[in-house]
Amino acid sequence: MNCLTIGVAGGTGSGKTTFTNRLKEAFKDKACVIYHDNYYKSQDDIPFEERRKVNYDHPDALETDLLAEHLRLLKSGQAVSCPVYDYALHTRTDKFIKIEPAPVIIVEGILILYDRRIRDLLDIKIFVDADADERILRRTVRDLNERGRSIDDIYSQYLETVKPMHSLYVEPTKRLADLVLNSGQNDAAFSIIKTWIAAQLG
Repeated sequence: MNCLTIGVAGGTGSGKTTFTNRLKEAFKDKACVIYHDNYYKSQDDIPFEERRKVNYDHPDALETDLLAEHLRLLKSGQAVSCPVYDYALHTRTDKFIKIEPAPVIIVEGILILYDRRIRDLLDIKIFVDADADERILRRTVRDLNERGRSIDDIYSQYLETVKPMHSLYVEPTKRLADLVLNSGQNDAAFSIIKTWIAAQLG
């Protein structure tokens, strides 16, 4: 199957999802999206209180080898069963999302450019950048509204893992990107990328 794989990376709250959603909407059924966040490892074997203390911003928290396998399958024209993660319980559910292959495969996540296995499967690598203050505010709103977290939990997690892991593992991958955008709402950059993708698809 002829397809393009688009990697969308960047720090937490940078606007990755906004940009990814714009691409998906632009190409509709010609695009599918696979999220690295769905590949957090299952934590069923440890108590809930211990799960809360796991460093979820470290590469080892993710089952990236499974993501790479699924991405290869999608590129070859095969559907995959993507795991579903419960952020409130800090573990995977027993549900799966079936993702069908498409001409445009969008891969999103803070660490997708960190692992060479994923980088080597991408046709274009995009890093969405944003000011740190903006990112933490967006993350706070998201975690309160969508993930059932308390302000105290968000505050502690940001200082203990999110901020240091961003400096160690996320920010350095910016230099590996083909394009660095200053916002998920960058209309000019979006238009250029959309036009380029359409030209590649013919």
